[in-house]
Amino acid sequence: MHYLALASDYDGTLAHDSHVSEEALNALRRLKESGRKLILVTGREMPELQSVFPEFNLCDAIIAENGALLVWPAEEKEEVLGEPPPEAFLTEIIHRGVKP
Repeated sequence: MHYLALASDYDGTLAHDSHVSEEALNALRRLKESGRKLILVTGREMPELQSVFPEFNLCDAIIAENGALLVWPAEEKEEVLGEPPPEAFLTEIIHRGVKP
């Protein structure tokens, strides 16, 4: 069987303690050099991901924010797939002390 793409989670798969090892980065670079696509899947928000994974542009696509945002780093393009919750809902969960 010939695989054309690799989809991987970030935390606990590519990264450990928010850090991607040099060995893993080299493997991702070899994957890209082989002509395959790299898709990163994460619950993180993009600004946070970019701060802990500066090499995010190795990815052909990133599914971020638990599936709410699709990003194509090379094109600097984003597509919102899920609308944010209503402001009243956010206010209420903060009022009740719910934390992420």
